[in-house]
Amino acid sequence: MNNLENKVVIITGGGTGIGKAIAKLFCSENAKVIIASRNQENLINAVNEIRQTGNEKIDYYKTDVTNTEDVANLFSFAFNRHGSVDVLVNNSGVMDGNPIDQVSDEQWDNVISVNVTGTFKCTREGFKYMKSKGGKIINIGSIAGESPRMFSSPYTTSKHAVRGLTKSAALDGREYGISVSCLNPGNTMVERRADGRSGTGKDQGPEILINANDIARTALLMATLPEGTNMLDATVLPIKQEFIGRG
Repeated sequence: MNNLENKVVIITGGGTGIGKAIAKLFCSENAKVIIASRNQENLINAVNEIRQTGNEKIDYYKTDVTNTEDVANLFSFAFNRHGSVDVLVNNSGVMDGNPIDQVSDEQWDNVISVNVTGTFKCTREGFKYMKSKGGKIINIGSIAGESPRMFSSPYTTSKHAVRGLTKSAALDGREYGISVSCLNPGNTMVERRADGRSGTGKDQGPEILINANDIARTALLMATLPEGTNMLDATVLPIKQEFIGRG
């Protein structure tokens, strides 16, 4: 297995939740990590928290992944700072939902623009930096991309799209040594669901959750597989989550 020593990693949505957990773990593996999101305060807090553990190879760049210029500037910042872009983790995402006849245009457009268009724009930019030498792209999907919950049409649609984008990009990256993977978390304890209740769709009360660190460890495995090897799709969820056979 390869390691992340001095690999340059961009993690979108890196200021909180799964993105921050991945950033912490990758920094502990001596990667050079740039976290990005629209919320600069979260980014600063995450960088300070990680640096307090002794990991100095961490920086941030405020980025709206739906904005083409912002995305280009993020990758340019990483390349100008470290001379490479080796790993991209597309983690930026939002949750929203209602019964389908009550989903507003704004809800739909916001979820699709961040979860799908943002992932596409970052992947497109990542290819420009990776085509000459290879690289790894990890898209954070969801079990909703296979089995939806009620009242979640924007989110469910977006995560189905991320899985399709992953497969298409994996084909496009094949001849360049670029692996593209989709990591699908089950119910995970993050800030937006700190009370243990679902962040979208019908609220069915407290749910069994896994820690974001469990997702980060799988992302690390994906990122450190040997060149020429790709874990195309992985699902990580609580053993007792009602996923297989639910509905």
